[in-house]
Amino acid sequence: MSEIVPTVGAVVINVNDIEAEKAFWSALLGVGVAREFPGFFVWLEPQHEGGISVALQLVPDAKPAGRNRVHLDTGVPDLDAAQARIEALGGSHVETHDMAGFQWRIMADPEGNEFCIAKA
Repeated sequence: MSEIVPTVGAVVINVNDIEAEKAFWSALLGVGVAREFPGFFVWLEPQHEGGISVALQLVPDAKPAGRNRVHLDTGVPDLDAAQARIEALGGSHVETHDMAGFQWRIMADPEGNEFCIAKA
């Protein structure tokens, strides 16, 4: 018998305001809504055929203290421009890191869910 290997279909982000988060993530990623259960769960379209999508799930309480256990790593051509766009959409800058010439920035969506941008 062969092993069953799960295929990642979505990265799920727990949110408190699903409409605001849907607007933020769909604008940031340049995608529409693929499917949703209004007021509870939203699957965004993948950025390309066969790609992984971002999903948003409504939860009753805010993010616990400390770092997220799951986050997105994204590649961008221009870190400054990407940071400015994220902040214009309601996100924020958390930290900047540089290791052996590789720079990335930890950003947060409007509810504090962290994700990374790095030069692609």
